[in-house]
Amino acid sequence: MSDPIVTICEHYHRDRSRLMDIVREVQARQGQVSPEAEAVIARELGCKPVEVQSTVSFYAFLSERPVGHIPIRLCNDVVDRMAGAAEVARAFERELGIPMGSVTGDGLFGLHWTPCIGMSDQAPAALIGDLPVTRLRPEDVPELVEILRLSKDPHAIPREVGDGNNAHPLVRSMVHNNIRRSGPVCLSPWPRGEAVHRAAAMDPREILETIGTSGLRGRGGAAFPTGMKWRFAAQAPGARKTVICNADEGEPGTFKDRVLLTEQAGMVVEGMIIAARAIGADEGILYLRGEYEYLRAFLESVLQEYRADGLLGSSIAGLGGFDFDIRIQMGAGAYVCGEETALISSCEGRRGDPRNKPPFPAQKGYLDRPTIVNNVETFCCATRIVLGGAEWFRSLGTESSPGTKLLSVSGDCERPGVYEFEFGTPLSSVLRAVQADDAQALLVGGPSGQFVQEAGFGRTIAFDDLGTAGAVVVFDHSRDLLEIVEQYMEFFCEESCGYCTPCRFGNEVILQIVHRLRTGWGKPEDLDLLRELGQVMRKASRCGLGQTSANPVLSTMDQFPHIYESQIARPRGFDLAAATSQAEALAGHPSRHLEKEGDHA
Repeated sequence: MSDPIVTICEHYHRDRSRLMDIVREVQARQGQVSPEAEAVIARELGCKPVEVQSTVSFYAFLSERPVGHIPIRLCNDVVDRMAGAAEVARAFERELGIPMGSVTGDGLFGLHWTPCIGMSDQAPAALIGDLPVTRLRPEDVPELVEILRLSKDPHAIPREVGDGNNAHPLVRSMVHNNIRRSGPVCLSPWPRGEAVHRAAAMDPREILETIGTSGLRGRGGAAFPTGMKWRFAAQAPGARKTVICNADEGEPGTFKDRVLLTEQAGMVVEGMIIAARAIGADEGILYLRGEYEYLRAFLESVLQEYRADGLLGSSIAGLGGFDFDIRIQMGAGAYVCGEETALISSCEGRRGDPRNKPPFPAQKGYLDRPTIVNNVETFCCATRIVLGGAEWFRSLGTESSPGTKLLSVSGDCERPGVYEFEFGTPLSSVLRAVQADDAQALLVGGPSGQFVQEAGFGRTIAFDDLGTAGAVVVFDHSRDLLEIVEQYMEFFCEESCGYCTPCRFGNEVILQIVHRLRTGWGKPEDLDLLRELGQVMRKASRCGLGQTSANPVLSTMDQFPHIYESQIARPRGFDLAAATSQAEALAGHPSRHLEKEGDHA
């Protein structure tokens, strides 16, 4: 076992900061990162085994125990559940003869639940190995399993490839882009390479002024002014600086960055190069979520094309001293790594634990260097601003929210997919575009955003009204909103890193209370406790996860108070038949008990 692991460590020059790459390769080759493997890695990197174990135990796609030669990770996001994920799961359990969360006796298959994999527009979906399989139906499962048993290779699954670069030889994916509405910024053609040449001809201060004047704000959810962030990094002392692209869109219901990486990868790369010119960076990292592994080879080829054309690497665009290159850093399944400091920790080969601020990344980030972190859409906007100018960009959208916003729309609508709207667009226009005629509620910004009721559909997508990283989920009148809230709270409980008490403890207590309300055992004082807990978490949690994870409860309590009040108004007593129903199902026969007056009291 030792020799292959040593070879992997040598490939990464025994660099402790590349631990994520090392353990991912060991996992891919051996189906696990065993304690014995952790010891070898630690010896080769000159660190302690507990450091390796700490990293492995943090990420969902890494495991000390075998996860199966062919791990099947079925998405259990709310949208996938609405689309029938439970029925698909039961079909896999029948065919494989194992329950969810286990591995077949021969070690060939592992069957696991996983959070949102960025395919909400084509749910239910799963990752089989690193291959996304979309629009699954229970009747598809027997044939899929038979093919996998015979071939032992997920890529043997017959499928029609999707549109655009999903059909590229290095992708060959059944994923569809579902671009429903293109706009002038991110989803339109651009002259490849021209923005890089323009940036090379500009003084870095001129680039900072252009980005600042454009009013561009981060498109990842925090909405921090991009020009200000870049200026802080440019002014920070340090011989080496870093640009990081956050391509870890893990917010449930979000998938617009997936489309940009597939169809506009060059625009993303050029935005990173522009940022490097502006702040004086020599190193770039594109942090790609583990769920998008299927795009990695294609993205590597895009980077190589830019290098071959003299637009990446040394003396970019012929400008001596303009040296900057980009590497891809893979994630391994951790929602919290969407937070910029947690992402930086992951890039350094550590647990994706958020860091205390200050210092901010622009002052002290990756390997203690001044670092800027922006998401995929933000870098696309930067490319377009250098091409079109700050005033052109400001002519789009509204005065306080210039430009456009990509929305990932899914749920109860006829046309799920990616839409580019100018800021200032009302929700009612979004609903018409996606053909959602029976909307009870919209979840804007994913579960860390807010629910909006029908009376609020005149509100607009804008930083001073409904700011969003991009996810919009539609729920029609058939949906039980309290059940949906409970499912989102389960997600936050699972994804909390556990570092700070408000998040670790608060999410669990909120989940317990919501479950109690759903089952009819809630008390009036529970509502006050929910509000109090939510406010404490907003103020006291260490990072954005804990600060926003109570939002599903707080926003529904504000917008849909009746779903809570009705549960308290009609408490249920003890129902003996209901209490024994699960045991009867497991035993395969009814239980015997005496029913008399008072049993259902």
